[in-house]
Amino acid sequence: MQRPNPDDFIAPPCHEDIDILFQDEHILLINKPTKLLSLSGKNPANLDSVHYRIRQDFPSALMIHRLDLGTSGIMVLALSKEISAKLNRQFSERLVNKTYTALLAGHLANEQGQIELPIAKGEFPYQKICADTGKPALTEYQLLGHEDYQQHQQKNGQKHPTSRVIYRPHTGRTHQLRIHSQQLGHPILGCDLYPSPDGSTEHMAERLMLHATQLEFHHPISGERIIAVCDCPF
Repeated sequence: MQRPNPDDFIAPPCHEDIDILFQDEHILLINKPTKLLSLSGKNPANLDSVHYRIRQDFPSALMIHRLDLGTSGIMVLALSKEISAKLNRQFSERLVNKTYTALLAGHLANEQGQIELPIAKGEFPYQKICADTGKPALTEYQLLGHEDYQQHQQKNGQKHPTSRVIYRPHTGRTHQLRIHSQQLGHPILGCDLYPSPDGSTEHMAERLMLHATQLEFHHPISGERIIAVCDCPF
C-alpha cells in the first residue's frame, strides 16, 4: 500500500481575513481564521498562508509558532530576527501559556482533569499515542458546561450533546489537543483526523471546533507580561 505524500495535500481556499489584534514595532498579535495554513506548503497550490499574507504588509515578519489548518485564534509574530530569537526562547523554555476553547462530543463527567499521554509521529498525516517512542504530552482541561450543538446549515437537524472546555496544554506536540480529546473519549467536533470510532463527530460541525483564545508571554523588549485574548467565534 502506497503511503500518502504530504506534498500532495491541497488546502481548501480560505476567504476569511486575518484580523490584527495588536501591533507595535516589535510584534504582531493576530487572529488566524480556520482553514488557513500557518505556513505555505511546498505544493504551489498551498501558497496562501498566515506567513504569506502577513509578509505582504510586514515584509520582516517571522513565524514563532503554528496553529493547525482547522484551528483558529491568536498567534504572535516577530517583526525582526532579534525579536524572533527572544520569543522563540520563551516558547522553548515554556514561559508562554496557551489557552484554547474546544467543543467536544458528548458530556464530560469530570469538571477538570489532566490528560498525560505520550505522542509519537505516525503515518502521515497522523500522530499516535505511544509509550515507547512518544514524547511526553500533558493537557489540562476545565469543563465550562454542557450544551446541545446544532450546525448552522441544519437548523431543523439533529442536536448533538457536547461539552465546552478550556484546554491548557503544558507541551506543544503536533495535534496534541485533537488526539488527547479522542483518547479522552470525547473527540473535538469537526476533527477529520481523530474522530469518534464511527467517524460521526467529523461531520457534526462545519469546522474544527478548536480556537486559541489566550496567549500569555513577556513582551520581548519591555518585559511586561502580556495576556492577549481572542474571543471564541463558536
